[in-house]
Amino acid sequence: MSRRPVSAVFFDVDFTLIYPGPTFQGEGYAAFCARYGMTVDPSLFPHAVRVASSILDAAQDHAYDADIFVCYTRRIIEEMGGTGPRLEECATEIYNEWAACQHFFLYDDVAPVLQQLAARGLKIGLISNSHRCLASFQEHFQLRGLITAAVSSSEHGYMKPHPSIFEAALTLAGVEARDSLMVGDSVAHDIDGARRVGMRGVLVHRSDDPAPVAGVPVIRSMTELPALIN
Repeated sequence: MSRRPVSAVFFDVDFTLIYPGPTFQGEGYAAFCARYGMTVDPSLFPHAVRVASSILDAAQDHAYDADIFVCYTRRIIEEMGGTGPRLEECATEIYNEWAACQHFFLYDDVAPVLQQLAARGLKIGLISNSHRCLASFQEHFQLRGLITAAVSSSEHGYMKPHPSIFEAALTLAGVEARDSLMVGDSVAHDIDGARRVGMRGVLVHRSDDPAPVAGVPVIRSMTELPALIN
């Protein structure tokens, strides 16, 4: 990838290392909504997520604001047919529950690859746009001892692709941008943001759909990463 060796690899968390279980799929949203007196169509969930994603992309200053994510969740509910006086309350509960690790699963290829990279002496970092406690994340998924640095946007104050969150992670890990690699599933947030501060990037695209044009290496599985770094 470069004549300079990689000394640190930073990872996005949601949809790169972990994925949501049923709680955050269509039926799960329907269950949340039912508790607040709303009926929604679970089959509309994929469409609703696509429509709502524009709200996250529109956060131009990239300052972390919980209201942005509550608004995003509210839009999903609305696109699924939900309406009523308790809509905001329901959206807020869903946002809060997103931080709970028990609702998520670690991709099968993640732990072995992180262990392999750490055994090679590479520093491993986490840079997340969520409000999940990254210490709890490491504990829940038994990753203690593998992670050198972890920065979440809710604690840092800015979200990817803002340069300061990448710079904070680099400082915490004690590495230079040019010797570091960012691995994530979002071109706009993970890859473009990292490259703006001088880091290299690898896009994780687990779907069978054509990968977006990112100008960086694309992997379908985390198992491809160690050889790519070589």
